Amino acid sequence: MKKLMSLFAVFVFLHGLAVCQSTKKAARSAHKAAFETGRYRNLFLQAGYSQASIDAKVAKAYHDVFEGPNRVYFEVGDSMAYVSDVKNHDARTEGLSYGMMIAVQLNKKEVFDRIWRWSKKYLQHQEGPRQGYFAWSMNPQTLKRNSEGSASDGELYFVTSLLFAANRWGNDSGIAYGQEARKILDAMWKKDGTGNIYNLINTEHKQISFVPEGHNYNWTDPSYHLPAFYEVWALYAKDGHEQFYRDCADTSRAFLRRACTAATGLNTDYTEFSGKPHSTPWMPAAFRYDSWRVPMNITMDYAWFGKDKQWQENYAGRFQAFLRSKGIDTFEDQFNTDGSRPDFILQAGDVKKLRHSLGLVSTAATASMMSKDKGTLDFVNALWNAKLEPYPDGYFDPYYDGLLYLFSLMHLSGKYQIIKPIVN
Repeated sequence: MKKLMSLFAVFVFLHGLAVCQSTKKAARSAHKAAFETGRYRNLFLQAGYSQASIDAKVAKAYHDVFEGPNRVYFEVGDSMAYVSDVKNHDARTEGLSYGMMIAVQLNKKEVFDRIWRWSKKYLQHQEGPRQGYFAWSMNPQTLKRNSEGSASDGELYFVTSLLFAANRWGNDSGIAYGQEARKILDAMWKKDGTGNIYNLINTEHKQISFVPEGHNYNWTDPSYHLPAFYEVWALYAKDGHEQFYRDCADTSRAFLRRACTAATGLNTDYTEFSGKPHSTPWMPAAFRYDSWRVPMNITMDYAWFGKDKQWQENYAGRFQAFLRSKGIDTFEDQFNTDGSRPDFILQAGDVKKLRHSLGLVSTAATASMMSKDKGTLDFVNALWNAKLEPYPDGYFDPYYDGLLYLFSLMHLSGKYQIIKPIVN
């Protein structure tokens, strides 16, 4: 009997040790980011929604934005398509590259290929000082470019989505995705100011430029700061600039700390590289439409790579607390960084007014990914209950609101991921 009791005690000890080690391993894993673990948090599931209803929610949003009667995606002939800011009657590298990112994330190869072919044919410069870059805006009906210059975020998304496409579908299925990404990057590194055209990234400051041209090369847009994308470039572009891209990722993280105001978490649409607000002749500095993307971008970096978690968690708490103080169902969409209402309101639609905009409702909800407090699920529930439909004043934006809505649903459902190369 004593021998049996002794064996039982040993068993209990070893079992307890195994459980303890397993618990510690799980705890360590919980602190690791998705790049290491391959696991992506599904906050909708944690909020109590079923996986079937989550899948249906994302599928409906995709249908509404890409296929429904108010879609912003339009096919051209047998092999091309574009994404349009329908209210402004143009196709922009912003929306085109967003469309490609959504397509590669949701494994919609034909949609991705169609958008890329259209973008390359009509917007990518094939010669001259801008060779490799894209004209940022075109009228898709007349095929007349509204501008020859580039908006740096478009190229940022083009490159990253092409690298993901190479990892997901390979390079021998009609489009050499990796080669197309490298063409953009290799061209970028040849820009030395000739013709007043520069690298997309201000190489002195290691920050993305607002526009890689003229004096606009010397300031930035916080919503263009995507440290997670630079990490992806360092991993998969293989163009010899890996350490520079990692440095840019770290620089962006440090920049966002400076650009996001301590009390409210708000940033201005445009800033100096120092993070100081940058006003333009057309608009005084404030938190406006571009800025809505910042919490989503910070969330992506937190979830994917987790290299600045403590600050990012603190930022999310401050940002959401500020919006909650304005009413979670009523907060408006433009602010001074101290939280007050700006004197100048950037107009969207026919009526100059502030709204409780779906785009900001969406990206504010993604910040809950950075919180361990279940109380932040109120933002997640608010997004779940939101609808992509006209506002009470009749204004409707299926393009910007719609794309940010879809992106945010993808983040919160764990469907926005680092796409690694397929290992045979």
